[in-house]
Amino acid sequence: MDFGLVELTPEQKAFAAEVQRFLGEIVTEDVHRHERETGDGFNADVHLALGSRGWLEPDWPVEEGGAGLDPVCCRILELELQHHGVPSITAGTTSMVWKAVDRFAQPDLRDELKPGVAAGTVRFCLGYTEPDGGSDIAAAKVRAVRDGDEWVLNGSKMFTTGAHNCQYTFLITRTDPDAAKHRGLTMFLVPLDVDGVEIQAIQTFGGERTNLVYYDDVRVSDRYRLGAVNDGWTVLRGPLDEEHSMGTVSGGIADLSLGHSYLRVLEPALEAAIDWALTERPDGTGPADDPDVVTRLARIATDLECGIVTPGPMGRVKGAEVLVEAAADLVDLVGPLGLLPPGTEGVPGDGAIDFAHRFAQGTTTYGGTVEVFRTIIAQHVLGLPRPNYPGSKKFLQAGRRDARGAVQS
Repeated sequence: MDFGLVELTPEQKAFAAEVQRFLGEIVTEDVHRHERETGDGFNADVHLALGSRGWLEPDWPVEEGGAGLDPVCCRILELELQHHGVPSITAGTTSMVWKAVDRFAQPDLRDELKPGVAAGTVRFCLGYTEPDGGSDIAAAKVRAVRDGDEWVLNGSKMFTTGAHNCQYTFLITRTDPDAAKHRGLTMFLVPLDVDGVEIQAIQTFGGERTNLVYYDDVRVSDRYRLGAVNDGWTVLRGPLDEEHSMGTVSGGIADLSLGHSYLRVLEPALEAAIDWALTERPDGTGPADDPDVVTRLARIATDLECGIVTPGPMGRVKGAEVLVEAAADLVDLVGPLGLLPPGTEGVPGDGAIDFAHRFAQGTTTYGGTVEVFRTIIAQHVLGLPRPNYPGSKKFLQAGRRDARGAVQS
């Protein structure tokens, strides 16, 4: 592995300066305030401004609405967006879904939507989870029944983050309830402005806005179907594998750990705690004079680095675990001062510790629970066999085979 620095060309340095200047102009305190108050993960003005420069899909050719950037410039842009705190959830789900739309949508629909995706006027959210299904996406019960050239949808989806900011949802439905679990599914790109769609807000403990979405006799044209009927799992696998970091290659300059997206929240919280520890009290002493304080902060910093360099799905588990444990330790270390909200006089890091602690509670669930990722690690990384749980069909079938063998003997 090459740990050397990437030497930037003069053009790449100029691009970095351009990005810093532009983001400095459009990512204002009002943008940050809006995100703190709403938890939208999206700001329309910033999103459209990025689209106007081709920076929503920066590696696309200029003639297709992108910016035609090389991989290094794409990485520069990504890092600067993170550094400036640009709300990015909806931009991320849109890019993720587009790959499936580009591959599986009917050509006229694909060509109609592509310019809007690049410009920022067309956005996609993920219609996966159901209220009683959790992370078992293949257990989808939202029903899609064909009626001529239309489909009628009924049911509900949970945790459809960004639905109130999007034009379409990437919806997994059950089209054949009698087929095997993974074989009776069909994917649709459902317009969210049609009759029968109701979006209900959910505010999480971490401050994010997500949604319940109800589908009540929603009629959509067959042109919005992605892929073949009852072959939705094939369509879904691409975005799902990307979300789970399966088969992705970093190219040497991308984040190594899938959990780094969560650990970025820990970085300002740790910096806030370090500033707190170095602040002198009226008597001239400070928290950093206590060796235990220094040891605990050093351990958090070490765990943070371990999470950042843990690759793929392992990093997803490690990142969540590090954030949950470290955020709790920072709150215990700093005390009530660390739980004060932004804008409070004297609060370390303008509330970064409090935010990290609240945000941490959902990171074992986001994008699939850590239990799902442990299964991925076991089966796809370690090559272990699928488990045979007591009570499962496989377990019962094995028991019947054993019983037949005992009778024959």
